[in-house]
Amino acid sequence: MDFVGKRRWFFILSALIIIPGLISLAIPPGLHLGIDFTGGSTISTKFKTPVSEKDVREKLNLLGHPEATIQQANSTDYFIRTSQLAGPDLQKGTLSEEALILQALDLLGERAGTEVELVAGVIANDTRNSAVIIVFLASIAILLFITYAFRSVPSPFRYGAAAIVALVHDLLIVLGIFSILGKLIHLEVNTMFIIGMLFVIGYSVNDTIVVFDRIRENIVRVPSRPLQITINNSILESLGRSLATSLTLLFTILALLLLGGESIREFLIVLLISVVSGTYSSICIASQFLIVWEKGEGRLFLRSLPFFPRKSES
Repeated sequence: MDFVGKRRWFFILSALIIIPGLISLAIPPGLHLGIDFTGGSTISTKFKTPVSEKDVREKLNLLGHPEATIQQANSTDYFIRTSQLAGPDLQKGTLSEEALILQALDLLGERAGTEVELVAGVIANDTRNSAVIIVFLASIAILLFITYAFRSVPSPFRYGAAAIVALVHDLLIVLGIFSILGKLIHLEVNTMFIIGMLFVIGYSVNDTIVVFDRIRENIVRVPSRPLQITINNSILESLGRSLATSLTLLFTILALLLLGGESIREFLIVLLISVVSGTYSSICIASQFLIVWEKGEGRLFLRSLPFFPRKSES
């Protein structure tokens, strides 16, 4: 199969996936942020007898908090995040939302203790800024490491740059899909999402290096062979390993997504998207980018645009 010869179709497919996501991100709100970013309230409670997560979820939904995230430490300990709880309406004589939630929890079982705290938006902003800095520093480290590791082949910097292109490709796909799903089904971006994005970085680069390493071996073995043939052969040689690894992980994630709890749903969805996107980008984006750079096809594309400046003819 000629993977390299079909690179334009791969780029078009990626564009068809990424562009709707970018449009969705540009339409406020770009992402449906959870309370980890917008601020809210947390409830730590411990029951004396086992209580199911499903029962806790139903009570919160009835009280008007379907956005709440529930983390179950064990059968009796729960950590609940909700939007900021409203105080009592003194004129109508109604209880505060905090009191209503505590009453609902009392109906599920006797509590050994409960603690309610407010999550400030400032903390949420710090978390978001730290995540952006971590992603940026990780990208720089990846670029430098791959450039050094592939110093035995011509133009090693291109391999590092191609890995970063594949990484940005995967991050944009995850962000775009979450933006669209946030508008359609209110899928939240929370702390588990940030952890999942860090996994995207690791998995995307790991899968890309598997293919790149085979390209390096084939270049060293037959340096006179055209790069296009070397890359295509390397993809075919590593295809079975990449697919086997990805499918094994994919089946595990699907099982957890179908049988796991609500508290890790966002994390599992990020993993699911990143496994598919990371496998695709390592074969169809990162490797093809090396050919585009080698042949200067990026410049040829720009020169074909009517608004691209051209040198004046003498």
